[in-house]
Order: sequence, then C-alpha cells, then structure tokens
Amino acid sequence: MIVKEIIEPKSIVVVGGSNDTRKPGGKVLENILRGGFDGELFVVNPKESSVQGVKAFPSCGDISPVELAIFAIPAGMIPEAMELLASRGTRGFIVLSAGFSEMGEEGKKLEAKIAEIARSAGGTLIGPNCIGVITQKYKGVFAGPIPEYDPMGCDFVSASGATAVFILEEAIVRGIKFSEIFSVGNSAQIGIEEVLEYWDETYQEGKSSNVKLIYAEQIVNPQKFLKHTLSLKAKGCRIAGIKAGRTKAGQRAVSSHTGAMAGEDTAVDLLFRKAGIIRCEGRLDLVNVAGILLGKKPNGKRVAVVTHAGGPGVMLTDTLESEGIDVPRIEGKDAEELLSHLNYGSSVSNPIDFLATGTAEQLDLILNYADNKFDNIDSIAVIFGTPGLFDVTNVYEVLFSKQRSSRKPIFAILPSIVQAKDAIERYKSLGGNYFNDEVAFGKALAKVLKTELRETGETKSFEDIDVAKIRNIIQQSRDGFLPAMGTIAILESTGIPFVATKLVKANEELIPAIKEIGLPVVMKVVGPVHKTEVGGVEVGIASLSEAEAKFAELMKIERAEGVQIQPVANGVELFFGVKYEKDFGHIIVFGLGGIFVELLKDVQMCLAPITTAEAMEMVEGIRSKAILEGFRGKPSVDKVSVCNILLRISNLVQIAPEIVEMDINPAFGNGGKILAVDARIKIQTTK
Repeated sequence: MIVKEIIEPKSIVVVGGSNDTRKPGGKVLENILRGGFDGELFVVNPKESSVQGVKAFPSCGDISPVELAIFAIPAGMIPEAMELLASRGTRGFIVLSAGFSEMGEEGKKLEAKIAEIARSAGGTLIGPNCIGVITQKYKGVFAGPIPEYDPMGCDFVSASGATAVFILEEAIVRGIKFSEIFSVGNSAQIGIEEVLEYWDETYQEGKSSNVKLIYAEQIVNPQKFLKHTLSLKAKGCRIAGIKAGRTKAGQRAVSSHTGAMAGEDTAVDLLFRKAGIIRCEGRLDLVNVAGILLGKKPNGKRVAVVTHAGGPGVMLTDTLESEGIDVPRIEGKDAEELLSHLNYGSSVSNPIDFLATGTAEQLDLILNYADNKFDNIDSIAVIFGTPGLFDVTNVYEVLFSKQRSSRKPIFAILPSIVQAKDAIERYKSLGGNYFNDEVAFGKALAKVLKTELRETGETKSFEDIDVAKIRNIIQQSRDGFLPAMGTIAILESTGIPFVATKLVKANEELIPAIKEIGLPVVMKVVGPVHKTEVGGVEVGIASLSEAEAKFAELMKIERAEGVQIQPVANGVELFFGVKYEKDFGHIIVFGLGGIFVELLKDVQMCLAPITTAEAMEMVEGIRSKAILEGFRGKPSVDKVSVCNILLRISNLVQIAPEIVEMDINPAFGNGGKILAVDARIKIQTTK
C-alpha cells in the first residue's frame, strides 16, 4: 500500500541534496522549493552547510524525524541511511538513485534489502531508479517539466522516468494538466498495480481525477491490475495506457493452434480490453487519447466535422470512416436554416465547411445547431487554423466557451501552432487542451469510441453442465494430453455435442464399430498430436474392405494407439480454442476452421470468464463473418448457438482450471446445430 507520507508529507529530507541543479539531488530540491512545499524541509550533505538556501546536515542522524526521505546518493550508501531514518519514524521513501536490479545480481540483493527496510517500517518505497513523485503537496522529481497541477487533471503512472518526461513535454504543450504522477522505476515494492490500487481505494467522486494514464513495461500481477482498473472504470474513470515490449525474439514451442496464436502480448491486449483500457501505440497516441478523455464522454459514434479548411476536414472524415466511425450526412430544415446564415459556398452536409472567411459568430452558430438541433450527431470536431492574415483569438475563445456549455463533447484541432501561437496560448490559459493533427486525432478518437462504447454484458452459467464428471476425469488424468475418449467425455459433460465416435484398437473391433456408425465414415489415428501432418486422417471411407485397408495403414503410423471411427459431418467448419497464459488466465479463441485459422489466423480472442456480449463480439469480429451468415447460398450458422458454445467453454475453464490448451478443430455448424468433430485437451495440475 501507499502510505499517506508519500502523498502529503509534513516534512521531507533530501539525502544528497545539492547546489548543482544539474544533478538529481539538486534538481529535486529545486523543484520542491519552486513547487511551494509548505512543510519542514531538510537536506543531508556532509560537504555543505547550506544547499539552495536550506540548512544542510552532515548525516541523517542529525536531523529531526521526517515523514518522507528522498535519496539521491550512491546505491550502496542507501540501506544504512534508510535504516537510520526508519528507526526514527520515517515511512515514506523515494529512491532516485540507480545501481540496483538493473545492474545484475548484486544490485538485486541491494534492491531487496531496501524494500525489506521499507516493509519492516510499515512504509512505502517508490523506486529505485525513478524520477520521483508529484502530488498536490510537493513536486518530488528531479526531472522537468513540472506540469500545472489540477486535481481533475490526469493521474499518471510510469515504469520509465524518461518516457514520463517525454510524455509530459508533449502533453503540457497541448494544454493537458495533471494531478498525481508516479514514476515507479524498478518497482521494488510499489509497481503500477499498487498505484492503481491506491487510486481505486482513495477515489472520491468530484474530487479525484477521472482520467488515468499508464506507461507499463510489464504487468506483474494481471489479476490485481484487472481488479482495480475495473473498479476505477465502475466509478466513472477513463483509462488509457501503453504496454511496451510487444515482440519477442524467438517462438515458444506450442502444440496447438491456439497456443501458437495466443502469447503474452495477446494476453496484455485482452487484459486491456477486458478492463476497458484504451491501448495506445506510443507517446503521441497516449497524449491525443488523454486530451479526448479529459473532455465530455460521447454517447455514440456519430461525429460532426466542422472546419474552415476543406482539406483537413476531408482527411479527418476519411480517417474516421476508415476506422468505423460514422460521419453522418446532415440535411433537412435545420441544415438549410444553418446554411442560410453562412457565407456563400459553405456546406453543412458534414463536413460542415464554413470557408476561410468563416467568423467566430458563425462558429458559435454552427456549434449551437450541432449541439441542439442535429440529433444524428454525438460529438463535434472543430478544425480551425489561420494562414496568418488575421487574429483567431476570438474564434478560440468562442470555441472554449462552447466546449464548456455544450451537452455534446467538442474537440479542438488547432493546426496553426506557429501563426496562431498567441491565440493558442490564450485558449490554453482559459483551460483548454487541443490537438494539432486531424488524422492523429481521428485515430485516437476511434480508439476511444470503440473501447468505451463496447457492451460488456454478464456471464452465463449452465445448469446442465456435469461438474462432478468433469472434475472426476481431470483428477484421474495425468498431466499432458487427455486420451481421446476422455476429451470427448469432458466436452459432452460441458454440453458441447460431439459427433458419434467409436475407438477401435484391434481388427476385430473395426467392422462392428463401422456398422454401428454407418457408412461412409471418417477414420482418424489416435496417438500423434497432429493427425493431418502424419497422414492420420482418412475421409469418406465408403466400404468395409476399404476401411480394413485404411485401418492397417493408420495403425502403422508412429505412436498410433488406435483409430477413431466417425460419420461424415457437414456444415461450416468452426474453430474453438483455449490457451492458459500464466498469471493472466485462460484465453478463449474463436474462428472458422481449416484455412481460416491455420493460414489466415482469422480469429477473435477474449480472457475468461467471458460475457454474453463478449461472446457475440467475438463472433461478429471475425473477418470471415459472412460465411457464418450463409455466403452465396451456403448453409448459415446461428450466431447465438456459437455464442453458447463459447460461454460453455468459459464455464469449463472455471470448472477445470487445469486445462492449459484446448482445440476443437473442427466443429461443424449448420443452422443452430453445432457438432464437435475433433478435439484435444491438455491439462497441467501445477502452473
């Protein structure tokens, strides 16, 4: 947990404070002083008697007890100083210094030691190897710039100090304000999850920031991360984040299609989606999204583009529509009435283009109509710059005023960052934030809308699932792939129909099995994991003599244990999968079978447990959805029936968390009937 001494200390000591503001100990002290800290402030520096006007003491033992200590001294000296301060009641520790776990084994031991000192003191350690913390009370960072404090600005937590600085630089220029900022560095005790926990547990409606920004390089505790982000979202917060480290050198060996597709970064993507977090690609993307989140929340995906310059309006319209965001046509009596008040040659059909000669009064009128009379509009994007021929300050003042009074969100895209510099500064001084590129804005808005307007729904349980039978099979099985008939039994116990199947291990069992199934049949080798790769599948066997010959061939395949006999199934091939990702949980996968999953990887994924809305989103999300709907007269597949299979699989992995991989490939869908034809399940009792 984060103790109050980190957030609102009454006294601070900078251990290693310096008169040289080019050093961390000097810069952090300067920022604390300039930030107006009104508590007791001490400096420990054995070489100075006064540092930046603050009395300096030779050692930590020479000062009065303090609540917060900020360290800017060599790593090896920190444990002794921390222990001394902790023994005198210090509970807040911020270690700016590097030289810990990032330096190897010795550094890891040193880092563990300072974390234990903080824990034993009932305190909180931020860092090491961080730039510090900013709260309303103090500006305890050694880097700049220091953003303007606003309790309703963005809260920001970053694993990287340098990245935090670069994000702040871009954000401040755009008029974005901040509340609390945490740079967690090596996260020896407090990481991103703990900061989210603190924001969640201390949230006060109307007093706490509703916008949370995250820069992460790893998610150490995904379940804790999910718990607190979901809780913050439920309280009305809007969250955006970057998770760096998408790629890996090399591939892990996996034995299923699902395993090959669902790795750790996929799990992070799904975690963000489950939590309703807008995942951003980089610093500029995060800043653009933050600017949108600080505004009013749109109720839908219909956008009016208002501009006095045709080209940018067209580019924004193209961007929005290519991202699936609607720029609806505006027409009718109200549109004609608005057009009559604009200069000749203007257009209101959307984009609303009121030409280079457009005025502040005309913009005011347009925004009134868009807000109050155009019911097919949910939000408004205004692009307004200048060629330098006239001052646009009055336009931007109108724009800011309308942003405050409008029911619908209005976003300001102000591209003239040189020629309208003074007008932009005036707009920012009023409290506005802006965007400087319409295409980047359009992509950011699309991300926000597609994330925040998703339906979530509720999970669904099924009374007909035979929990006792599933648990019995799992408990009696060894780690690894289950026997074929055990897999079938688990699926049928889950309520997932499986095609009639007979397992044949000897010649004398073959003919009775085929007669019970009925010709033609499909024959599949049992034993090898990848049947098709070893020639272990024979389709359309139409006679007993052919079946006998094929049985002999299949049993010669290496590791063959028997042959499954099944009737020929027809319909649309479907694929269902499960992959357990350590710490994240089970990933459920859906797509069409055959080439669609094996070559095109046209699949949708979701972290379990999934809701009814998430299941339908998966079904609707595949690129080959038209095939489910009966492409060119082919049989269709009932989407609700597919969703029910996904929801049953979600139930299954809650009942049997030992499942680490599962493929149902293929299942055949025909109308509302879905039959699994081939499947494998891998279990692991320890993860």
